[in-house]
Amino acid sequence: MEGTNPVNKKLAAALSGGAVLVVALSGCTSGSGAVDDKLGSWAKQVCESVQPQAKKIAAASSAIQKETSDNSAPEQVRETDSQAFRDMADAYEAIGAAVERAGAPDVDNGATKQKNAVKELNDISTAYGDLQKQVDGLDTKDQAKFADGLKGIATKLDTLSQSGNDALKELEAGDVGKAMSQQASCKSASASASPTAA
Repeated sequence: MEGTNPVNKKLAAALSGGAVLVVALSGCTSGSGAVDDKLGSWAKQVCESVQPQAKKIAAASSAIQKETSDNSAPEQVRETDSQAFRDMADAYEAIGAAVERAGAPDVDNGATKQKNAVKELNDISTAYGDLQKQVDGLDTKDQAKFADGLKGIATKLDTLSQSGNDALKELEAGDVGKAMSQQASCKSASASASPTAA
């Protein structure tokens, strides 16, 4: 069993980076000062939609991390990882839909920022969907092949967690970030996504 565990640990470490994306969107910034009502209600709508998805992402991340501490069989690792990636793909898609539904925030270039963020979220969702397909295709009968396959997925995951959430940062810069940081649901979304980062 030793073949899968160190690799799955690498997977879990790479996965924890993914939570940063949610924190970026959930306004985990130190914002103070008044924001106008229009922007406040936009932030409230987005934050309330993000909160359950952040919990889903955190739960998926925990499931993979639990597999690293258990001496799990390759079949179990594959099943858990596959479900986790599916949940993450669904969650990012739902967050993208929430940002789209909320409309453009009432700030300079709000429509462009919103559009870019939605595209980025959908791209992340697609990437997690692709990872799920890859996990599903791994051969659990051959220990060495399975470990190699997981290693490849961990590398992609690492790249994904470090790659662009620039559009999200752009969206929640300035007044939008301020408005989001004042929403209780955004504070709890960022806490559930990544207790250390919040």
